[in-house]
Amino acid sequence: MIEALCRCAVSALLLAALSGCAASGPLKTEGVATDLTPDDVASGAGAAIGRTVLWGGVIVAATNLEQRTRLEIVAYPLDPYSQRPRAEQAPLHRFLAYQDGYLETAEYRPGRSVTVRGTVTGTEAGRVGDAAYTYPTVRVDALQLWPERRAESAEPRFHFGIGIILGN
Repeated sequence: MIEALCRCAVSALLLAALSGCAASGPLKTEGVATDLTPDDVASGAGAAIGRTVLWGGVIVAATNLEQRTRLEIVAYPLDPYSQRPRAEQAPLHRFLAYQDGYLETAEYRPGRSVTVRGTVTGTEAGRVGDAAYTYPTVRVDALQLWPERRAESAEPRFHFGIGIILGN
């Protein structure tokens, strides 16, 4: 009887621990067009306007405008669990994210990682250095500014363990 109870308790603990690992990132993914990339929009995917995307990357520039803030972001693939941009992978394309209101550009500075949930509004012509560039544009619904990683540890470290103490 006690052995059966212990097995049930262990099973419940394992199930609870594993369900915690499957949790999604900080931004809602409902209704997100997961197949739509910044490069797709820049290449003329006009049907993308109005679709919701979840993109992330590294800030290149942040500019406060009259009633909103523009973030120029180099897009990278997102980690499927945390939604954090994976800057160690090849960049996808640059995009512009427009956030209503004021963002502190000292905080949203070049080099910081962000993940954006928003609506595709079209494209804007611009330049990267001397080259002409087409930027996809997104109106931000939700924004995650990621903590800066320490130089000595580029990857998070996890420790997982389960202990059971049985008495008489």
